[in-house]
Amino acid sequence: MTWTRLKELVETPLSGLTQPTRSDWIFALRTVSAGLIALLVAYALKLDHPQWAMMTVFIVAQPVAGMVLAKGFYRLLGTLAGGLAAVGITSLFGANPWLLVSVLALWIGVCTLVSSLLRNPEAYGAALAGYTAMIISLPALGQPHIVVDLAVARCAEIALGIVCAGVTSRLILPKLAADAIISRLKRSILDLAEYAGGAFSNGDPASLSALQRKLITDAQTLAEMRTYARLEAPSFATRAHPVRRTIGQLLWALSAARALHSHRRPKNAALIPVRSELKAFVGELAATPGALDDTGPWVARLDAIASKAREMPDLPNDDGSSDTAEDKVGTITRLTIAGDFAEALKQVMRGLDALRSPVSRKSSERGQPALVVHRDYQAAWRNAVRAALATLLVAIFWLTTKWSEAAGTVILVAVVSSLFAARPDPVQSAWGFFTGTLIALPFAFLVGQVALPALPGFGWFTLFVVPILVPAALGMANPRHVGVATAFAINFLAFLSPHQQMIYDPGPFFAGSASILVGILIAVGVFIVVLPADPWVTVERISQAMREDLARLCLHERIPRRSAFESLAYDRINQLMPQVQQTGRKGDPILGGSISAVTVGLEVLRLRHAQLNSAVPHETVESIGNFLRGLARELLFRRPGEPQTATVAVARQYAASIAQRSDRLEMLQIAASLRVIAAAMEDYPDFFAKGRA
Repeated sequence: MTWTRLKELVETPLSGLTQPTRSDWIFALRTVSAGLIALLVAYALKLDHPQWAMMTVFIVAQPVAGMVLAKGFYRLLGTLAGGLAAVGITSLFGANPWLLVSVLALWIGVCTLVSSLLRNPEAYGAALAGYTAMIISLPALGQPHIVVDLAVARCAEIALGIVCAGVTSRLILPKLAADAIISRLKRSILDLAEYAGGAFSNGDPASLSALQRKLITDAQTLAEMRTYARLEAPSFATRAHPVRRTIGQLLWALSAARALHSHRRPKNAALIPVRSELKAFVGELAATPGALDDTGPWVARLDAIASKAREMPDLPNDDGSSDTAEDKVGTITRLTIAGDFAEALKQVMRGLDALRSPVSRKSSERGQPALVVHRDYQAAWRNAVRAALATLLVAIFWLTTKWSEAAGTVILVAVVSSLFAARPDPVQSAWGFFTGTLIALPFAFLVGQVALPALPGFGWFTLFVVPILVPAALGMANPRHVGVATAFAINFLAFLSPHQQMIYDPGPFFAGSASILVGILIAVGVFIVVLPADPWVTVERISQAMREDLARLCLHERIPRRSAFESLAYDRINQLMPQVQQTGRKGDPILGGSISAVTVGLEVLRLRHAQLNSAVPHETVESIGNFLRGLARELLFRRPGEPQTATVAVARQYAASIAQRSDRLEMLQIAASLRVIAAAMEDYPDFFAKGRA
């Protein structure tokens, strides 16, 4: 997930307003103040490039204190790693310019590869380590003895900006990640209630689809914010584990609501009371102001609904016919899904209570593994090749032509091709960066080349700069403009290059500005021409990974924990979303199929646990094993467009056979799991087939 997208999720719905909110103004004024403090301290310390301290404040500026601390921390690590790499590479290869730029390009490729395999903010730190080495090494070309001084100065300037940004974000009217998590989770519960209400009422498909996407991305946001909250205060550690569990419960509830909507049968007499109670419950929850201030009554009602759904209903008299067996299985299936939804929503509410009521004892969940993430190695290698190749080619042009200003072009190509490589749409991100940079140019000229040479001094600097940077920071607070606004603020300061002695010198100003703009445009061209990314290929690759996950659930000797599967599933779905959005309506069945895959996985786990139940007859255990092996073969080998194998038919036959032989609840629930799997695969046949990836 990108920082822009995460910021959007944190600020929604406030940021959707056209007028800046109070929190937007606080963020803007705090950011500008921190930048001025950083610049003033850099002046006092007589740093070589004081603008980097102020630029760093705007680079790491985020609406939530924990996000600032996280981005600042990994920016510092990336800068230190890049500085060490610059010293080592320049010391070894500085005597040969061609070898030096080749090794630097390779280093940028390696860092881009690592960055593409990580998540923010770790990914940001890895990318930064790559192009920081270029920023430090190129000025030392031909004079390697100064590289250590350049590296130390660079690290000092960055560290100063990070400290100023971090301290102000934490002390001046802070917006804390811990509070943002609780607010986001409450909003997610209400969104889930709204989604369920629409699903139970046959609501508008477009609205349901939008809510579904929002809930999935919210789950990833909660996981991201959990890390930031722990950076803000170590005491949050005991509350971080409920966040991890709640993410899986949220996805479970979404999956259950969707399945109940897809296979509703209003005339099912046993389901009508439970469905009516759930519909009334979610409608009341969504419509009650401050409903989640006290979750106790809501949890009690959900507990009662879940218990009712799990009770053995009055089933049709068994006359031995297949229709009677079908009705029994269908009834138990729908009641099981309804009970799952009630139980999952109850657990999400309990997770909210756990966050609001921290415990002093150590959590018993500390032994849980970290959340599993999807690694797209093919995309990572593509990004690495593009960044290294683009940097190397522009560096060759620079060395061949000996155009001094082309060094800035080399640096910008390295920065943009590495920093935006892993974005879902790198061309759009890079173009937004170019737009903000271009807009900043005339403002920087008027202030740096006209106003400040005539009226020098920090006071006049503040007077000229604040009216420009405050609106820019307000734009950074709005996710619709954050990319362009951030590029504007950063490059306004880069073009301005504030020093204590400002002089009128337009020649170098325009030459340096042109090299930056050309570098960004070249990087945009690289994204378009060199190994262009096809979002559909990535979609198929992640979909294939989800099918392989399900096959492992079927075949692996050790039954994994439910929470481990849920965390992996929501991560894969979250990775699908930005790619699916680029494929238009073509991607809707993929997103729907990915949600159904969660349902299939949970039912497979139920079947695996049923195999361990001593009350289940041996022949049923064998039948479950045969079905799971057949399901794994279908998931791994059938291709889109090919007819489904007998797996779905076998699932329905097994379910009907079990219902004909037994009225025991545990046996009927096995039959229900088989039916749910069959229905999901029938709804999305191409998703549950091996793709081209």
